[in-house]
Amino acid sequence: MESTLTLRASQLCVRGGVAEFTHQRPESRNPLSMELRHDYQEMLDAVEQDRGIKVLLITGSGGSFCAGGNIKEMQARLQAGDASARAPDATRARLAEANAWLRRLRELDAVVVAAVDGAAFGGGFSLALHADFILASARASFCMSFARLGLTPDFGSIHLLPRLVGIAAARDLMLTGRSLDAQEALRMGLVREVLDPQALLPRARAMAAALGKASGTAMGMTKQLLNQSLESDYASLGSAEAYAQAVAMSTDYHQQAVAAFLAKQPALYDWERDGSGQPAPWSGRRHRERINRTQRGRQ
Repeated sequence: MESTLTLRASQLCVRGGVAEFTHQRPESRNPLSMELRHDYQEMLDAVEQDRGIKVLLITGSGGSFCAGGNIKEMQARLQAGDASARAPDATRARLAEANAWLRRLRELDAVVVAAVDGAAFGGGFSLALHADFILASARASFCMSFARLGLTPDFGSIHLLPRLVGIAAARDLMLTGRSLDAQEALRMGLVREVLDPQALLPRARAMAAALGKASGTAMGMTKQLLNQSLESDYASLGSAEAYAQAVAMSTDYHQQAVAAFLAKQPALYDWERDGSGQPAPWSGRRHRERINRTQRGRQ
């Protein structure tokens, strides 16, 4: 069964346990307009309420993922006759609202896959960081462009980027505002795979379908534990693991998976069988060395 919902600046299509959310303002490179921000809230409402959705795929249309904040909206606020529209309190309120739905996106039980084609700049880059997996086309580019406008990084990037690439690399990207192409993003561990533009969406959909075969309960709890892992001590996480495992072992999915194994039947979820594609870049020697340096810097 398939359903499609057309929103202000996007479209949500749900089929077979996968929700596909597409930014639909290609003429302006899919900016993070107020319309798109409201669309994200409506999309999250729909995905959270549908327990059959196991994977959320986020992408852009017209060769661009998301170019970041809408500059025309920024200019309108700067030129508004009402000074309160550009007051610090107004900005803080807008970002507090955005942070609320960004947190929902990060904590979503469904696995989130971002398919990035073209620009992922500023808040668009921050948005992609909330995904569990990022796939990129060969023409994708990523940029913490805030410094170019005299701004500080936002949309959760201050928290997420250092945890993904290390503090030194995050400092480089945020303070220089330089852009990086898909291959550099792959080497840094930001991107899982780089594909030809025409192959990006089919691969993202195939990956979403493969992930959708896993236990939604187990995947959701694993995500929650991982989100807590860098801020929690060993004992606290051990306790949380025990509670999560108690729930996972009580599910019908676990019972069926054990029965299939004992009967020598195909596994319900097998990434090597269903996921295919390229291996993750985290196994490379240079990546391991960089992670080790980051860990030593925290000590």
